[in-house]
Amino acid sequence: MALNKDSKAYTLIVAAVICLVGSVLVSTAAVVLKPQQTANRQLDRQVNILRVAGLYEPGIDVAAVFDERVEAKVIDFTTGEVAEGKDPSNFDPKAEARDPANRLSLSSAEDIAGVGDHSKFGLVYLVRDKDDKISRIVVPIHGYGLWSTMYAFLALESDADTVAGISYYQQAETPGLGGEVENPRWTAQWEGKEIYGEDGDVAFRLVRGGASPDDKHGVDALSGATLTSKGVTNSVRYWLSNSAYRGYLEKVRKGNADV
Repeated sequence: MALNKDSKAYTLIVAAVICLVGSVLVSTAAVVLKPQQTANRQLDRQVNILRVAGLYEPGIDVAAVFDERVEAKVIDFTTGEVAEGKDPSNFDPKAEARDPANRLSLSSAEDIAGVGDHSKFGLVYLVRDKDDKISRIVVPIHGYGLWSTMYAFLALESDADTVAGISYYQQAETPGLGGEVENPRWTAQWEGKEIYGEDGDVAFRLVRGGASPDDKHGVDALSGATLTSKGVTNSVRYWLSNSAYRGYLEKVRKGNADV
């Protein structure tokens, strides 16, 4: 029996069919495109790492240069050692953190960067020169700003202390203010700054009103973006502290790390 096209039943059936067809199409697209999306994320990560390490040039074979010059390792934050049995190529810190045995629980006093509980393992990228010696060490860092969690790669020289570069690749701070974390003119100030003070603690910081020329640990704070600047400082101070990468970096500096 034909349905009345003006009836409520007909309208509901048409709406249901449209929703069903739409959901099938979206699900199919998600499955089909997932490998390409994964490949694109990997390529984007490699480009950002090569850029902060000073190896990126337009037109290069990113994957080839990355495979030749960069080695990824998984670090155990609790020991400062390379983690055994962890494959960097498929390491997922969020998945690791779901296992209580692999999770670091932070108190509010410890969580200065607003990262919450996280995996006790993290990735580090060793950049090698043509003689296979470490020339740069790249560590991923993130922390909360005014509106968003800001993600970056921080590159250190082979002394595991001097900043070679910083590259923020994901953030949603206010354009023209906190969003200036991606401005090359601002990130250029980081080059040559030192992370650690004479006492061995993280001394790097963003300085409100501007850092003096002889301040080897300070970078100008972002104008009009106090909370974003505080977030940047705290993200560096957390991830390069004893709670995260410092133990491994100290071993690299002394030549005692499994590299």
